[in-house]
Amino acid sequence: MISYIVVIVLYALFLIGVGFIMSKRVKTADDFFVGGRKLGPALLFITLVAPNIGAGSTVGVAGLSFKTGLSAVWWITASAVGTFILAFIIGPYIWELAKKHNFYTLGDYFEYRYNKNFRGLISSFMLIGTVAIFAGQLMGIAWILSVIANIDKGTGVLIGAVVIVLYFCTGGLLSAAYVNIVEACVKLIGFFIAVPFVFSFVGGLDGLQAKAAANMVGTATTATDYFSLSGIGIGAIIGFFLMLTPSFFLSPALIGKVYAAKDKKTARLSTFLCGLVMLVFAIVPVFLGMAAFALFPDLPQRDLALPYIMKECMPFWASAIALAAIFSAEISAADAVLYMITGSFSKDLYKSFINPLATDKKLLRMSRLAAVVAGLIGIFLASVLPNVISALSIFYSLMSVSLTAPLIFGLFCRRTSTTAAFSSAGSGVVITIILQIFNAGNGFGIFNAQSVAIIFSIFVMLVFVGFYPRKQV
Repeated sequence: MISYIVVIVLYALFLIGVGFIMSKRVKTADDFFVGGRKLGPALLFITLVAPNIGAGSTVGVAGLSFKTGLSAVWWITASAVGTFILAFIIGPYIWELAKKHNFYTLGDYFEYRYNKNFRGLISSFMLIGTVAIFAGQLMGIAWILSVIANIDKGTGVLIGAVVIVLYFCTGGLLSAAYVNIVEACVKLIGFFIAVPFVFSFVGGLDGLQAKAAANMVGTATTATDYFSLSGIGIGAIIGFFLMLTPSFFLSPALIGKVYAAKDKKTARLSTFLCGLVMLVFAIVPVFLGMAAFALFPDLPQRDLALPYIMKECMPFWASAIALAAIFSAEISAADAVLYMITGSFSKDLYKSFINPLATDKKLLRMSRLAAVVAGLIGIFLASVLPNVISALSIFYSLMSVSLTAPLIFGLFCRRTSTTAAFSSAGSGVVITIILQIFNAGNGFGIFNAQSVAIIFSIFVMLVFVGFYPRKQV
């Protein structure tokens, strides 16, 4: 156990060191928020794929497959579809606008397209949602540390927050981009080392099926459902696509990273490659989570599935790399969340509404302060939310229902008015809240609550576009 702790501590210190070294290149807000708009294909690809394979796609999906089986693969698949939409439809177009108008955040675009008040509304939504997702990443780190070092959840959350805030605060996107190179390499190597070891340990596919089926005796789950792509239910699968697919083409963090591309071709290519890697990776945490259920069905918490199986089913050298890979996944996703938080607060709220004359130096200071405060709030939320998927669902739901229609219609329909944007975003959030309070968080038929809210927000937007279009100047 001590050896695992040493590996993780040294790795964390190395990441912090890389962040501090790269901070020397950060001189302006342009460097901090968009890396000077100089990221080439390889570096941009790394900064996109590192957070996209984060807590939700590793610890969260493994925990989901531990409970529901093969159909958990749709979580990452839906995310990859959203990434392809960002690559070929949203990304290149919004990159051109960002280059022309010097956008730093998605809020800059919303103020340009609608007005400052809409920017403020969306940024407020994002602050709430991004702190929730940050808590999810911290929980992922805590589960890793609890397995490898018997550290309690609260202490693990605190350690994760300190590491992330330290290296991100030094240099923002530029520091994160170079740290992500290390994280992505460790992550991909670790997971693909883990698969053959666990495959052999569980006895191949036959062993996996036999052991999992034996653990289902006397439960409501059947082996047929567990090993079916539709086992989780068509409604849940549709919900994944309606919740996650938009989130991966309108995420403020991903769009901000697209802004950092050196040209439009780079933005398109790097994002496309990110989507491909996500599709290839989709089955990995699902298989590992199912194997955990087959071998260790009595785990007290489903989010322990991934770190537990990586520790118990491999020799030390392999499990150390694999656990470092999970640690990398959580850390890289968390720094992307801090990127969203600092942008939403410092640029979209502080400079837009509190201090419009803020200098670059002041803006950098407020960004770092926002990261520290977010770390403290994230620690609290991670202590009270039950699991990673619960935390991520808050973020993805809020972002999808409020941003989908305003972003898509704003980019590609000249008739979209500011009133339509407010009405669409607001109605989506209101419907979500109403269903949560009065319908136990459920939707209707095969559509879950978030799906119903997104569909309703699009309907509201269509009504306004058709009957109350934007007045042409």
